[in-house]
Amino acid sequence: MTDDPERHAMKMARKKASRDKIMATKTDEKGLIIVHTGKGKGKSTAAFGMIFRHIAHGMPCAVVQFIKGGMSTGERDMILARFSDLCDFHTMGEGFTWETQDRTRDMEMARAAWEKAKELIRDERNSMVLLDEINIALRYDYIPIEEVLEFLATEKPHMTHVVLTGRNAKPELIELADMVTEMELVKHPFRSGVKAQKGVEF
Repeated sequence: MTDDPERHAMKMARKKASRDKIMATKTDEKGLIIVHTGKGKGKSTAAFGMIFRHIAHGMPCAVVQFIKGGMSTGERDMILARFSDLCDFHTMGEGFTWETQDRTRDMEMARAAWEKAKELIRDERNSMVLLDEINIALRYDYIPIEEVLEFLATEKPHMTHVVLTGRNAKPELIELADMVTEMELVKHPFRSGVKAQKGVEF
């Protein structure tokens, strides 16, 4: 490193002044529509990170799982055992579509999950509602995307955050969202024959 300490300090002071000026203009606050999509791992994991952050701050929140069925997962087990007073948790799916092989049943379950999601979002006590894997249900047209978009645009309380996860997020949802993160797959052990492991995938 060629910079001497004094030069480095002056450089960081200029950077801080510039950053402070930018931050001073960020005064708005509102509930965000947040989308996690892409082929990479981490969509639900990152969303649950925000749910646990809410719990840590004592802020009521809720989760609706659209696809994942009754298998035990670390996040669900912990929330139900220790934080059910702060997080209303609903697993409404019966597994991935290739496991159920019953489109009619899948659509019924997705519709029930969406009705529960609307109920939880309308409840202004919930600061955040996570709709886990809803993008999969939307991809297979189990729920009309137009209905979801209209609800989020017109009925979501102003200060409620809604997080929607899953691959292949619809372009219309991406357009509506305030924050979109696409998880990029670079490398995954599944391709090398390594199965999903406790504490990593579930």
